[in-house]
Amino acid sequence: MNSEHIVKSFDEELQQLNAIVLRMGGVAEAQLAGSIEALVRRDSELADRVVKGDEAIDQMDLELDENAIRTLALRQPMANDLREVISALKISGDLERIGDYAKNIAKRSIALNQLAHHEAARSIPRMAKLVQAIIKDVLDAYANHDANRAMDVWHRDEEVDEMYTALFRELLTYMMEDPRNITPCTHLLFVAKNIERIGDHATNIAETTYYLSTGKRIEGGRPKSDMSSFQVVEPEDEDSSGEATEREGA
Repeated sequence: MNSEHIVKSFDEELQQLNAIVLRMGGVAEAQLAGSIEALVRRDSELADRVVKGDEAIDQMDLELDENAIRTLALRQPMANDLREVISALKISGDLERIGDYAKNIAKRSIALNQLAHHEAARSIPRMAKLVQAIIKDVLDAYANHDANRAMDVWHRDEEVDEMYTALFRELLTYMMEDPRNITPCTHLLFVAKNIERIGDHATNIAETTYYLSTGKRIEGGRPKSDMSSFQVVEPEDEDSSGEATEREGA
């Protein structure tokens, strides 16, 4: 096997990793969109399809892990090539978590459908729309190795945090006004928290993409505007089964 063939084969393996990441991203985008649509339309059947659809992302994550490990073992990549493989692994992990959070939102929408519609639900789609746009932009940045676009996404996480804090306060106000609001607003708080965490994972992807493109880390602390933790105990993260778990560091 000549060196030209080896290089071509290696390039194809890297392209395959890239393709899996982008395919995962497309499914994760669709999962989030579906979960929010199910919430707005109070469509339990659609929500159930979103829950079941999470398995597809998990399978792609496993496929990428296997391919990446094989590439690392057989090719022993260095420099830019090594960054390609490691970045694909890190981003796939973030996309898998985004899929989990979308599934959690779908589960919460099913629970909300058992209750009377609450007007606070109207604020959720606006926050979700912003996060959906961020996911699309960060995947485009990854596909094009666009460091500037990745940096733009990184800064937009602050806007997501501001929207989450405002929504947190709104839901808290509803709960204080009438105890009957506690159950639906608690579900909506978890939905909002899941969307905020999806934004955090999109920001992780932006940081990885910037490193992939430049070989450098983004300097300075991540911009954060989520002030809910300083007010009362906020919702903890949920694991993929929908159960509350300890909150991850952002």
